[in-house]
Amino acid sequence: MTRQNVVVADTKSGINVAITMTVSNSSLFTKAVKKTRETQGGCINIPPKKVGGGARINAWVDSMRASSPTRVKSAASLSDQSSWMLRHPSALNMFEQIIEASKGKQIVMFLDYDGTLSPIVDDPDRAFMSDAMRTAVRELARYFPTAIVSGRCRDKVYNFVRLAELYYAGSHGMDIKGPAKGSKYKKETKAVLFQPASEFLPMIDEVYKALLEKTKSIPGASVEHNKFCLSVHYRCVDEKKWSMLAQQVRSVLQQYPKLRLTQGRKVLEIRPTIKWDKGKALEFLLESLGFGNCTDVFPVYIGDDRTDEDAFKILRDRGQGFGILVSKIPKDTSASYSLQEPLEARTLSYYIHALILFLYLLFSSIVYTPACINYHFFFVINL
Repeated sequence: MTRQNVVVADTKSGINVAITMTVSNSSLFTKAVKKTRETQGGCINIPPKKVGGGARINAWVDSMRASSPTRVKSAASLSDQSSWMLRHPSALNMFEQIIEASKGKQIVMFLDYDGTLSPIVDDPDRAFMSDAMRTAVRELARYFPTAIVSGRCRDKVYNFVRLAELYYAGSHGMDIKGPAKGSKYKKETKAVLFQPASEFLPMIDEVYKALLEKTKSIPGASVEHNKFCLSVHYRCVDEKKWSMLAQQVRSVLQQYPKLRLTQGRKVLEIRPTIKWDKGKALEFLLESLGFGNCTDVFPVYIGDDRTDEDAFKILRDRGQGFGILVSKIPKDTSASYSLQEPLEARTLSYYIHALILFLYLLFSSIVYTPACINYHFFFVINL
């Protein structure tokens, strides 16, 4: 039995990927860890027409508190954490299973933005991605179709990422656009553009102005216009004011039964009631790329928010690819794997960057050899 070590370094990011190759008579891969049980996740939908009275406002506030990572973390025991990790093991430790499942298939990458490619910050307008992360995504897109799927306005996400070769799905998938010059992965050169909620634009503009007026008296509250949806951020709002904020949002939405309220990480999302979400956007993009009915496609979706659960569930139901949840706390999810969100945003960026860099190196540079080769992969992250 012989061993060969190869280290691939990314000098810009400070990440070294050490690849140890062991030649033996053992099989190429170990069996994937079997989930002990399935868990469900997703958005909390609160249709305005069903909202009424102080009891409902209290339910809103309780839900807002539940989304606070510090509260959830304090309620999670070590045994809960261990049990959750058995069901959703770290993607950084499961590369052999990922390799085995994806052999001979077309990888398609889907990436959330906030909390995945960029840190969660108090000011949404300053959620910048690092140059190292941008380089990793650019290299990834050289080999696989790659899409950014975000609740943000598509133009705003593009201004953050600044990579013209990607697909962008903004407004929770309600504003999809492909590369202007078309994609090398498509036979047709026509650019992709899809906006299923265009008729709601005047209503969204109207509600945006109303919410700005209603929330201006609440310190720390901000309303973000994401073209086909709106985000009311309360990350910087004193918890004692959350009830007041919920009441103000409710007072506006009561007049608009065609809009619905969902909840993310310290943000209230207002969206049209159409049956469209990040999961539908994922399916649309696969179809646009010509992989809608393919059995040899392997979609990978990485996200951190409740709204990403729609995409995780689609992948689980299709039985293709896998979802990766970025979270430092146990939570119900349809994702197959997880990434532990580090305490510092900078460290989080390197974890995601490491995973993306690994996938890029793995699927573009390594040629599969007979079953006598056993690969072990290790990441050394220099912070």
